[in-house]
Amino acid sequence: MKKLFATIMKDFEGYVIGKMLRYLKDPEIISFAGGLPSSDVFPVDLIQQAAERAIKDNYESVLQYSPIPGEKELMTAVIEYLKTDNIFIEPENIMITTSGQHGLDLIGRLFLDAQDLVVIDLPTFGGALAAFELEDAKYLALDIQEDGSDVEGMDKGIQDLLSQGKQPKFIYLVPDFQNPSGITMSLEKRLAILEMGKKYKIPIVEDSPYRELRYKGEHLPSIYSLDENQGNVIGLYTFSKILCPGIRVGFNIGPPDVIQKLTFIKGSNILNTPKLNQDICTAFLKECDLDAHFQKAKAYYAEKLSFFLGAMEENFPEKTGVKWTKPEGGLFLWITVPEELNTLDLFYLAIEERVAFVPGEVCYPEGLRKYNTMRINFSFPTKEEIIEGVKRLRQAIERYKAGERPKGQPD
Repeated sequence: MKKLFATIMKDFEGYVIGKMLRYLKDPEIISFAGGLPSSDVFPVDLIQQAAERAIKDNYESVLQYSPIPGEKELMTAVIEYLKTDNIFIEPENIMITTSGQHGLDLIGRLFLDAQDLVVIDLPTFGGALAAFELEDAKYLALDIQEDGSDVEGMDKGIQDLLSQGKQPKFIYLVPDFQNPSGITMSLEKRLAILEMGKKYKIPIVEDSPYRELRYKGEHLPSIYSLDENQGNVIGLYTFSKILCPGIRVGFNIGPPDVIQKLTFIKGSNILNTPKLNQDICTAFLKECDLDAHFQKAKAYYAEKLSFFLGAMEENFPEKTGVKWTKPEGGLFLWITVPEELNTLDLFYLAIEERVAFVPGEVCYPEGLRKYNTMRINFSFPTKEEIIEGVKRLRQAIERYKAGERPKGQPD
């Protein structure tokens, strides 16, 4: 039957990071792999009460299909919530999605024909690459810098493409605590990229899963807010990191013509987002003390990050050649090991040591991959697991350097 598959699907292997989540099921493995928030910060009582109330009071509606763009009550609550981030939109500027990943899929379907160009940082979110590669995307990709995107390199690269008659379809960015690097883009670069997008008439897709999760440093305005509703930016958001991932609800914001087309696509691929899940998100925005909730989450994750950085300092002195980023927020940091180490091979050695991470190569498009990097999630494991897990990671690296290789890839 494979010969009947669509051309793009014949070699498509899906979202690699998602497949690695299976290792979380082994209780003996300490996982730094999945981008999991901690269940310790989920507002479980509010979620339970909201679900019970919705079913008890309105089951006829809650258990039925819901409007394709999203529930009016949730959209209104999101509009009010965004005002606290200096984003002021109307109902025609928003559509509810079934997770942030769904929002990325819709963006790819809307903008990309086969071989179309997307401007990205290297590394970038592997889920975005998976969504765009389903549309057979190509990339103008530049190494991310300590303060965010290589703006000068992007500008030059775009000029070169335009001189060849090639127009990038959009610029994809995660400006705040980037997945996977943890790097935050400076205000100067946010402004410069916004102006560059305007100059070349290239929309900016701003992915913002983590903006509320800043542990130190200055809160910076989103690129969407800097654009002041001029229609140059599309914002992607999710409740996965600020509420819980199992709800599978997010939202896209942008110009009305974009939102309308995204809604048409949503109606053709999943139809609607479950009303019960949307009602829970509405209750979260309207009934939860958000300031207290986010303060609790930030304090909790900041301590986890501090533990992780301390464990890295203890286990990997400078002579080891292992380096890592020091994020101001979010859920991830990025580790670079000596170039002779291939972190995919190292991954399977690490599994033998009962610790997991994401090999960095999945955060690069094919042909541009680097093989001596890894993404680390510090938010999910306990502090004790962090300390032990970093020791196990050191042991795996020492075994690799000594010439050992994995006995075989786990099933």
